[in-house]
Amino acid sequence: MMSTLPPEPSDLDPPELRGSRAHFLQVFLSQRSQMEALVSRRVGCRATAADLVQDLFLRFWRRPLVQVEELSTYLLRCAGNIAIDHLRSEGARVRVSEGWLPEQQDNQSIEPQAALEAGNDLRHVEAALRSLPERTRQIFLLNRIHGRKYAEIAKVMGLSQSAVEKHMMRALEACKASLREPPMTRTPRNAP
Repeated sequence: MMSTLPPEPSDLDPPELRGSRAHFLQVFLSQRSQMEALVSRRVGCRATAADLVQDLFLRFWRRPLVQVEELSTYLLRCAGNIAIDHLRSEGARVRVSEGWLPEQQDNQSIEPQAALEAGNDLRHVEAALRSLPERTRQIFLLNRIHGRKYAEIAKVMGLSQSAVEKHMMRALEACKASLREPPMTRTPRNAP
């Protein structure tokens, strides 16, 4: 395992960069445990959270430092965002590994028209999910992709179970609504 301590600011860096890097390093290290706790609550794994926070550090360390009013708050927000990005990529990975279409029964091939309709339905559901508020989408992904129970999600996100249920109802209704539209009124993917 690689060392989790970040490199020290280089003596070869210009003085103003050394100062800003030293400040960044100090703030990052002071916020690290909070960031890991936040990410761990969202992704459900401490080891993954530590890796994601380390990746976050490397992203900042490799690029020119931006000036923000409250670096500690900015870092916590970025940690929350990196957790959401991780959940999205995991959800995509699961969908790819499980395949997009339901398993075929009796080894029958799917009719081309049915496959086209299923692909269109999937695109409409994905568009509906993308249009949801961030929190609603995150709750939906935690439940439907990662198999988290409502009580778990409520605890991790600091919500009541009733609020989680309402977010799920909104997400499911949006998915259903995206499929209610008659096929002829839907825009094909390659349409102008």
